[in-house]
Amino acid sequence: MQGSGQVGLWRHGFLNAELGVSDYSDLSKGAITMSSSNCKRRITGAVAALGAILVSMAAAADPVPWQMNLPEGVTPISHQIWNLHMAALWVCVALGILVFGAMFIAIFRFRRSKGAVAETWSHNTLLELGWTIVPVLILIGLATPATILTREMYNATDAQMTVKVTGYQWLWRYDYVSYDGKPVTKVPTIYSRLAWDSNTARQLDSGVNPWSVVDKQTGFHDYLLDVTHPLVIPAGVKVRFLITADDVIHGWWVPDFAAKRDAIPGIMNDAWAKVDKPGIYRGQCYVLCGQDHSAMPIVVKVLPKDQFNAWLAEQQSAAALDKAARTAQAAPQKPAPAKG
Repeated sequence: MQGSGQVGLWRHGFLNAELGVSDYSDLSKGAITMSSSNCKRRITGAVAALGAILVSMAAAADPVPWQMNLPEGVTPISHQIWNLHMAALWVCVALGILVFGAMFIAIFRFRRSKGAVAETWSHNTLLELGWTIVPVLILIGLATPATILTREMYNATDAQMTVKVTGYQWLWRYDYVSYDGKPVTKVPTIYSRLAWDSNTARQLDSGVNPWSVVDKQTGFHDYLLDVTHPLVIPAGVKVRFLITADDVIHGWWVPDFAAKRDAIPGIMNDAWAKVDKPGIYRGQCYVLCGQDHSAMPIVVKVLPKDQFNAWLAEQQSAAALDKAARTAQAAPQKPAPAKG
């Protein structure tokens, strides 16, 4: 086999001539080489994967330039979460100023080089009671509204609309279950996957610059943030989301809604949102679900209630026409009457 430039199967067939191995002596030395083109390709793939992860992290929260805080959101729950977050932040700031201020005063004002003499007492009952009771009161003050808020976050009763959300590798499926107390049976299932322009741009050696992927109407840079078909819901309506998965664990998260639940096969979790402001809201799968995890954006289109009702009626009419057409195609044709 030496000199032929080809090596057959080695042991279990893991190595062959494409690895550039000329004989078994090279194998014993571990001389398995890689061509420069393959090396560059692997490096490029690793960089692309890292970029996809970073972009997906940014896409998850849909940040704005110089954003330094949580988004306030557009639902009552998101507003309460933001208010509680700010209250806890200012409590931490006050405690930090108090603790570090006392520490720096003790370090610089009462240092040995200035002749400070340490006190000889080791216990102070009032001081010890104070630094025990005050933190307990602070924790109670933060835990009470947090507990009430957590209960409200999981209270999906009295919802006017129910939508089932199912995660797949790698797309979302939306089924309208009920609306205004009536079952929704004539609206087709929505399959929401990564928009085709983003899917093309993310392919290796596609030649498409990701920065060229923008919304033609708004100019918004929506690379890895747009989908083929968004979920459409009405404004001012409490919507319950039944969230599950069909293959692996996913995570459905729209930050502006404060709706974030695991999508687990065989388990139905629920979340809810009441959005008063129409618009486009974006989210992302937040559970690592495979190689195309970054290609599972979420887009929710919130319409005014009258526009949503018109959209829903249009979808029902289109579904009815499609069903009629399919029925007509499947119906057996009557034989022509015999001439006689």
